[in-house]
Amino acid sequence: MTGRVVCFGELLLRLTAPGRELLLQSGRLDVHVGGAEANVAIGLARLWHDAAMVSRVPDSALGDAAAGHLRRYGVDARHVATAAGRMGLYFLSPGAGLRASDIVYDREGSAFALAGPEDFDWDALLDGASLLHLSGITPALGPRSAETAAAAAEVAKAKGISVSFDGNYRAQLWNRWDSDPKTILSRLVGQADILFGNHRDISLLLGAQFSGDGEDRRREASEAAFAAFPNLALIASTARHIVDADSHRISARIDSPEGAVQTEEVLVAGIIDRIGAGDAFAAGVLHGRLSGLDLDGTVHSGLALTCLKHSLPGDASLFGPRDIAAFLAGERDVRR
Repeated sequence: MTGRVVCFGELLLRLTAPGRELLLQSGRLDVHVGGAEANVAIGLARLWHDAAMVSRVPDSALGDAAAGHLRRYGVDARHVATAAGRMGLYFLSPGAGLRASDIVYDREGSAFALAGPEDFDWDALLDGASLLHLSGITPALGPRSAETAAAAAEVAKAKGISVSFDGNYRAQLWNRWDSDPKTILSRLVGQADILFGNHRDISLLLGAQFSGDGEDRRREASEAAFAAFPNLALIASTARHIVDADSHRISARIDSPEGAVQTEEVLVAGIIDRIGAGDAFAAGVLHGRLSGLDLDGTVHSGLALTCLKHSLPGDASLFGPRDIAAFLAGERDVRR
């Protein structure tokens, strides 16, 4: 799998309480451009891949800033179009100590959420692509977004283009409308070659519980997913054990129909920002596949990028191949 990667999803502005404050505790907010699929596009572009974003933003300074953010980091934003509607927002109160982070969404009526299948010429947008990347956030926005995501995946498969799908289950978004996550997500996963998700995501898709523990449970879930979705070739996931807001232990795993590769657990301490770490993992795994790495190299690429992302403010990974190599070599001192 080599060539152009097309990512489809909503561009957002993230408004974050500064430091470790609660929202509006001091009346100030820091602003970052975000969005799960955009984070993957930026992560891949920083790893020297040809990445493009398809989205809708308002015709305003906010929309201009979001598209400009993509261009700044090397993402092709020619197909980030302007349309009626507002800019999608989300607000973050970062966790501290034993207090978890908290997110409030404000995305109703956004330019992206108002778009439907008729607004995207997928045959043209996917021309020359080798991979389409989607996530479960887009269909969670409403029935029009769900149909648009499904149309993108179905055109990609008809054109022989690989599809990667990150489950990214967001209960707050699904619960805002009369949704059927199991049916909608199953339709999308049925088109996917690569699934980013764990046993909980697969439980939702299949309506089943898995009895094992740890690695055994993940393997049981993966085998059930491969049986239910025969197009799937890989399932990639991380396991996170949270000590407190500043210290997490993280491992990564890839399952294929033939077996699995599992990394060691890494202690990630002194966390600056964990938002976007899952998108960094997806970018690292896709980087491995695009670069022709074997499964062990691919899963360690994903682990490296997700761990490194915790050191960086903002939503997206901005690390390059040298950073991955240094992490995997255990280089922790100043590089001079």
